[in-house]
This record gives sequence, structure tokens and C-alpha cells, in this order.
Amino acid sequence: MKNKCTTRVVGAETSDNSPTFCRGDDNASSTSETKPLSGDDSFQSDSLRGSHGLQAGATHTASLPREARLPINRCNLPAVVLGGLTYQRHPSPLLIDGVAELHADLFRRLNAAPAAALADVFRDYLTVHFRLERPEEIGFTGLKKSRAKANYVRMIRGWSFDSDSREAAVLKGWVESRFGLMPRYHKQPLRDPSSDAYRRYMEMRSHGLYGTNALESQFDLVYAFCQLELALRHPGVSHVMLYRGINRMDEHEVLAKGEDGRHVILLNNLNSFTCSRERACEFGDYIVAVDVPLTKIFFYCGLLPGVLQGEDEFLGRGGVGEVTLSTM
Repeated sequence: MKNKCTTRVVGAETSDNSPTFCRGDDNASSTSETKPLSGDDSFQSDSLRGSHGLQAGATHTASLPREARLPINRCNLPAVVLGGLTYQRHPSPLLIDGVAELHADLFRRLNAAPAAALADVFRDYLTVHFRLERPEEIGFTGLKKSRAKANYVRMIRGWSFDSDSREAAVLKGWVESRFGLMPRYHKQPLRDPSSDAYRRYMEMRSHGLYGTNALESQFDLVYAFCQLELALRHPGVSHVMLYRGINRMDEHEVLAKGEDGRHVILLNNLNSFTCSRERACEFGDYIVAVDVPLTKIFFYCGLLPGVLQGEDEFLGRGGVGEVTLSTM
């Protein structure tokens, strides 16, 4: 039996022309009916929950492959669970170890602040806690070139320009560390941790982290704040329909194929999407549509004004995803 729903998109009506908006990621459905922020009903879409034409047994066998996950992570669910199809359809909150306890003061301030002030409260807290504007207070001397200004804002902006950059390697490494999802692509496919390709990715990740001030801890708070904002703005909503444009499906790790363009694929551990199908059409001959759990969203344009240039970009975690492939 097919369960259907509509989803509300968290995004604005316009975006710039950055092709990074249409790199892809994950996941699947909800039972709540909502309206898109823009008021455009075209953003509503049926859920992908259920097999929906996939071959018999496909959804059972298409679990998160062992080589795509770590045995341990730093959150409340193991990678094999949070990276699988069941989680795509039935998500639950993900809590990174120690964040709520170590930063209780931040969450008290956020709970006491009006909605319009949340972003300012969050940015002020990170600026003070990590001494982002006074790096000399945490040991930066200024005697040699340093990475003192390599903070969460620069990393996210760096990703938006190039998902194979050093900044992107740092972000993919954070996903690997916190959620146990290993990257599947960085400049080239990453299939073997002992390969030269994986070594080069690790070098970029290490160079990006070196000399910075607890970058991954900054990302922890960005994710926690994103989840808080999504919950406050969209109570009762569990998924958002997102899109990406591609040219060749065989460039992806396809785990199962079904009818009407439905596939189960293994996505990279961090990906960019757009909430606009029209925007996705500009970057490929085919459109991949994915019903993504809000709990997989790390960042979206508008969460912190001025961080991302485009209005429609979402950054979300990967894993196994049930998607629909269609032409323009």
C-alpha cells in the first residue's frame, strides 16, 4: 500500500547560478501535509515511502554497505541505521555526543530569544566561545601564516564554490567522524581506504583542520542550531523534497532499480541539493528527486544570512537513498 504525503520546502524562491546547488543527497517521507514557505504549491510532492515499484526484495537488500560506514560514530544511532532506507522513511532525532551538555548555555539563550533574534544569538555565542574575532586569546601569535580565520562560515562558503575543495574535505570528514558515513567521492571515487585517492582526501582534510580552532566542534553547533530552527519553523514536518541535476546515472552507486525511474542509490556522505526543480534542470539532463528527512539537513540557505549566496541550497548527509529519476 502506498502512503502519500506532501512536504514543505524550507527555502526561498530564488537562487544564484552556482552549479553546486545540484550536487546530490538523500532521503524519504512523511505523513504530514504542509505548505511551502514561498507559497508555491508546485513545491509539494508525493512521498517516496514504500517500495514504489522497486524489484521484490530490493529495499531489503539495499542496506548501507559495510565499506561505506564506520563501526563507531559520535551520535545516538549507529551508521548502519542512520544511513539506511528505514531511516530515510522513518527518521528520528540525531544527537551528537556532548553537544547539549557542553553548550547548555547556548541552548538556554536560544530558548529565551525571540525567533527573529536566534541567528544573531547563535553567531554571537560561536564568536565568543571560539574566540573567532580574537584568535590571539587562544594562542595565535601572528608571527607566521595561520589558519585563524578558517571558521565554520568559511568552510561552508568554500563548499558552495567547490564540493571537492579543502573546505569540502573538512566537512566530509566531520560527517565521517560524527555519523560514521564514509565519503564516496572527493575529486574521484573513494572506494578503498587504502587507495591513493582516499589518501589524498585525508591529506586535504588534515590540511584543512590544521591550525584551526575546533572546527569540527563548530560544525557540531551548526548542525544542532539547524535542527532547532527547522523544528521551530516547521513543527510536525519530517521531510522536504529536494532535487539535483545529473547527466549520467551510471556515475552513481546504484543498489537497486525499479519501475518509473525509481532507484535506490548510495549517495556521498555530504551533498548539496536545491529545493527548486527548475533550478536543478539547469545542471543536467536528468533530475533526481529525493524526499529528505529534515534530520539529515546540516545547513540551508537562510539559516544564517550571508553565509551562502544562493537562496535554494541545502547541505544534507548521505547514505542509502530512494530516489526518482526523470527527464526535464
